[in-house]
Amino acid sequence: MIEDVGYLNALDRIAFFPWTVDAIRALNQAGFAVVVVTNQSGIARGLFTEAFVGQTHRAIDVRLSAGGARVDAYYYCPHFPGGRVTAYARHCDCRKPGRGMIDNAVRDLGLDPARSVVVGDTWGDVQLGRTVGARAILVRTGKGAVEEMRPRNGVAADVVVDNLAAAAGWIISKLELKS
Repeated sequence: MIEDVGYLNALDRIAFFPWTVDAIRALNQAGFAVVVVTNQSGIARGLFTEAFVGQTHRAIDVRLSAGGARVDAYYYCPHFPGGRVTAYARHCDCRKPGRGMIDNAVRDLGLDPARSVVVGDTWGDVQLGRTVGARAILVRTGKGAVEEMRPRNGVAADVVVDNLAAAAGWIISKLELKS
């Protein structure tokens, strides 16, 4: 959705890819729920707060909405075992590739993992998809092009594509929603 700028700690550093709004709008129009699940270890590291993550999601929503697109829900993991902020410095089941955030989305939104797709730029994202019984797409944007060159033993994507627009096209063409 957005360019990887390292630890995003200022709203003016949010940089959408040119295809983001169109890809998400296409998924919305096709009837798919769009859910963001993201590790935010910067909270545990003391680089920014949970409130800032909420502000970031609201800023993303404003830009998406201006283009007729929406994210249906955001889930984030604030934990990191080596973090400086004691309340967040721990192991958890929500940190990707753990399944906690997906389990919450399934519960909250009534999603069926078997009819879902995890799209991401790391093999950890692909592994998360496999863990929850979803399909998985590796995109080459962000870390994806480097990840593609370093396959992880036992983890395979359904498809590797250039970006979110190509992932959205694949999802819409391959998955049929129930009427």
